[in-house]
Amino acid sequence: MPFTFKQFHIDDHNCGMPVSTDGVILGAWAPLTQANNILDIGAGSGLLSLMAAQRSEGVITAIELDETAASACENNFQASNWAERLTVEQCAIQDFAQQHLDTQEKFDHIICNPPYFKGGTQSQNQLRAKARHTDTLDFSCLIKAITRLLAVDGSASLILPSQSMPKFQDELAGSSLIITRVMDIADSAVKQPHRHVFTLGHRQNSQLEQSNRIDTSHFCIKEHDGSYTQEMIALITGFYLKY
Repeated sequence: MPFTFKQFHIDDHNCGMPVSTDGVILGAWAPLTQANNILDIGAGSGLLSLMAAQRSEGVITAIELDETAASACENNFQASNWAERLTVEQCAIQDFAQQHLDTQEKFDHIICNPPYFKGGTQSQNQLRAKARHTDTLDFSCLIKAITRLLAVDGSASLILPSQSMPKFQDELAGSSLIITRVMDIADSAVKQPHRHVFTLGHRQNSQLEQSNRIDTSHFCIKEHDGSYTQEMIALITGFYLKY
């Protein structure tokens, strides 16, 4: 379904993952404002890339495996005010990372709303199933790609459901990346967090080694009456037409 934001429009028809609250929260929360070279892994319709273009002056490269979604992403980029800063490549992130092994190009910020279901019965909508299941991009491959492509002093921002965090952290433990910042997301104050947005950085970054702690915060989306909380409104006010 097409979705119009304050400064851009998204047509996510035939994309596996439509515009979602998860994606908007990630795109608004990630520390993108000072980034010059940004990578969007699994771009889908291009939502995160367009949010990054609005929030920064950086050049954004979007990677999308699915041909139909990559085409929709390109159309959304061309219809925006930042087309000259936005590029989409239709390929697997593993192939993209391999191609960059012999180059000096690194990204100072990587953003990703990754697939999180492992195996099992996939939904009838095969596009959505592919976007949500890790069969096409498991956590191990994702972490390896981020490790290869992230600048030493760069950061990566992701969002995952609570049930997927232990598996991701297990895979992360064997890498050179660490979690530096986490925001736990709950639907309301009376519910437990169900999503987590977080940033990663390289262990070899001396500032991260000296800090040796994770900056943790809590975030509620809605009030008891179903309306958005003030913190949610503050986060999305630059994007949603209503606010």
